[in-house]
Amino acid sequence: MKYKYVAMNARNQKKEGAIEAETQNQAISILREKGLIVQDISEAGGSDAPTSLWQMDMGGDIHKKKLKKKTLLMLFNQLGMMMKAGINLSMSMQIMIDSEKDVSMMKILREINENLYNGFTLSQAMKNFEGFPGVYISIIEAGEANGRLDEAFQQCALICKKDMALSGKLKSAFTYPLFLVVLVVALVIILCCFVLPTFKDTYASFGAELPGITKALMAFSDILIGYWWLLIIITAAIGFGFVTINKNSAEFRMWFAKFQLKIPLIGPIVRQSALARFCRLMSTLTDAGIPIHKAMALARDAVPNLFVKEQIQHVLDDVQIGVTINEAMAKHPVFDAILVSMIRVGEESGMLGDSLFKMAELFEEQSDDSTQKLTDAMTPIMTVVIGGVVGTVVVAMILPMFGLYTVVGDATNK
Repeated sequence: MKYKYVAMNARNQKKEGAIEAETQNQAISILREKGLIVQDISEAGGSDAPTSLWQMDMGGDIHKKKLKKKTLLMLFNQLGMMMKAGINLSMSMQIMIDSEKDVSMMKILREINENLYNGFTLSQAMKNFEGFPGVYISIIEAGEANGRLDEAFQQCALICKKDMALSGKLKSAFTYPLFLVVLVVALVIILCCFVLPTFKDTYASFGAELPGITKALMAFSDILIGYWWLLIIITAAIGFGFVTINKNSAEFRMWFAKFQLKIPLIGPIVRQSALARFCRLMSTLTDAGIPIHKAMALARDAVPNLFVKEQIQHVLDDVQIGVTINEAMAKHPVFDAILVSMIRVGEESGMLGDSLFKMAELFEEQSDDSTQKLTDAMTPIMTVVIGGVVGTVVVAMILPMFGLYTVVGDATNK
């Protein structure tokens, strides 16, 4: 029987072809003898094709596929539970493969399992896929070294869970203000494009002199109605320009990262969430036995704000030449005095992981408080803004009516 296969050679190069064998297992064995690691194999007739759209792989290189945090959380949780229950890694991987619905993820797990059979460690197999961040790979590598892979999976799951929770809080913090801004813009468009024009015709028919505020709003309404397409083009151009500059200019990215930290109410959330993520990862990585320099580099890469990331790199540079972490951090205002003090205590007592864990909890609480302050502050601010917009439009529509009384009265006297 003929089988089609996709495999990787010793140089990590992709190979495709066909092979004659009595069974699929025999075909895999022959390919292994040739130094190939099978990624996918099926009968040449195509009997292994997907049976539904849900099962279809939409294409793309699985080695470059980004994995969702939810997917990683489920993977680490299930592997951790199975290994803690006494199931070996190979059997656990096979169970995961059999229960996986996503075709791309199934292929990733299959290749990892094939690499395990060929003598690779799990961390080595995971390094072939960009979907597994270096933080998780390092923790798993440390777990393999100390024989506590089940705990490594639990640590990875905890980091992933905390990261998802922190990201969710940030999204909720910025979603509400964004919703209010969109609401105000929509209100202005409705009033200027649909309400004001009806009054404009009425006032024009009487020939009354309009107040300045009414003339200004009418002019703005005419611009929105007559040049809406130009406004859309300008808005799109500004957005495209921002994305382009942010993508191509390192100076602009750094400036924007600093600017985020200076925005009232929003800046504290950005800084506290970045430091919470850094401390959480540093705590987990150091407790897993990973050297300080490598742990700090991995935690640095997970921080989203570019300016905070740069400050961590400065700290890392100092630490590599023998400066203590707390002394290096004290040079940079982005790190709180309490963080510097707690790290000093941790370094002196040999309990750096515990100190970082406590600071991660503290920064997460501060981030929650700052998020609540932002929400509490935005409600009255946007209420005043909405009230001001509506009030201005109402006043602009009512004021001309007093002039109409004079016009109507003069016409009656005549």
